[in-house]
Amino acid sequence: MHEETASALSAFDIAALLVVASALLGWFNHHFVKLPHVIGLTVMGAVAAIGLMAVDAIIPGITLDNWVADTLEQMNFTETLLQGMLSFLLFAGALHVDLDRLKVAWLPVLLLSTVGVMISTVLVGLAMWGVGSLIGLSFAPIWYFVFGALIAPTDPVSVLGVLKEENVPKSLQSAVAGESLFNDGVGIVVFIILLGAAVSGSEFSFLEGAELFAIEAGGGILVGLVAGYLGYRALAGMDEYTLEVLITLAVVMGGYALCSQLHISGPLAMAVAGLLIGNHGVTYAMSDVTRDYLLKFWELLDELLNSVLFLLIGLEMIVLTVGGDVLLFGLLAIPLSLVARAVGIFVSTKTIPAARLQDTGAGRVLWWGGLRGGISIALALSLPAGETRDYILAATFAAVLFSVLVQRATLGRLIDKLKRDHAPAVEESAETVH
Repeated sequence: MHEETASALSAFDIAALLVVASALLGWFNHHFVKLPHVIGLTVMGAVAAIGLMAVDAIIPGITLDNWVADTLEQMNFTETLLQGMLSFLLFAGALHVDLDRLKVAWLPVLLLSTVGVMISTVLVGLAMWGVGSLIGLSFAPIWYFVFGALIAPTDPVSVLGVLKEENVPKSLQSAVAGESLFNDGVGIVVFIILLGAAVSGSEFSFLEGAELFAIEAGGGILVGLVAGYLGYRALAGMDEYTLEVLITLAVVMGGYALCSQLHISGPLAMAVAGLLIGNHGVTYAMSDVTRDYLLKFWELLDELLNSVLFLLIGLEMIVLTVGGDVLLFGLLAIPLSLVARAVGIFVSTKTIPAARLQDTGAGRVLWWGGLRGGISIALALSLPAGETRDYILAATFAAVLFSVLVQRATLGRLIDKLKRDHAPAVEESAETVH
């Protein structure tokens, strides 16, 4: 009965359910719970998932959790995020990044989104391999590095929201945003390469992996430049805000679809295209009216998708299989991923003088603000079914939920503390920006 109901739902029905649920829970959170919006939706999604499982345990004939799980499986969270939401979220985030300030911090951003991701992948992989060996897990070592790759990308949406609320220097905002935007693309490429080797069972070749990485990353950047430039030229030739908004949608959807067909990095393409249009397009190709409509459209779309995404993260807890070893494996992933992130930031921003960030407390903001989100969940859900997937999924959920519920909730307090401890330096930095 429930399976038939789930299978009868159309794509529009599922989208309607998610938007209505996000709106209702968002309203409830705003008036009663009063948590930050995305945290509130994640918490209530998780509570709803646990409640459904509890009802199913008490009244087995209900099977509401099975119905929700079937609906989520039909929607295909991984496909929806990676092929749908992510293209819009990255483009919307990149629109607001100041390219001039990003150029100033180009070296640390480059190192953080490449070297930092690689270091985090390797360190998490090695540490989790050690954990797996201690508790007697038998799956191949490369799967630990697959987990390291999927947990490395940070969530630009959550990070940027907090930084804007706390009014940190624009230069630090640009550095954090740039790193978050680009490490998504790099992390996904690394994940795809390692997953291919893990599934095939073939021995991983560093040279072949490096070649594939160069093709996917380089191709994505190239497509992003071309799509962004074509969009910019089209925008410069008119003053019609409805059509100009449509052109930006065409850049995102058409560019991402082309990358999928060419098997190159769509996330990197959208980050590059968004930077180009958000700077040159907004400055030189739009009237004030168009600029206002276009930026508000993308802010609204970003908020809508962000709301649905974090609700989905909470609901996806239904697919978790929790046991003693699984729970231990998941909980240990939290401190290990944080330590690996700290090492990656230190190597990327401290070992080379030219890569050092000048803003006060930048390293600590980058570390604690390295929030994991829907991208990591989607990548974990894309793994083939089996014991390996259960352990990696538990570790991913633990790291993401800790990131959303603890790191994001306390990042503002960390920034406030840094401002109090280094008030003169922060004020001077802010004056320099203005």
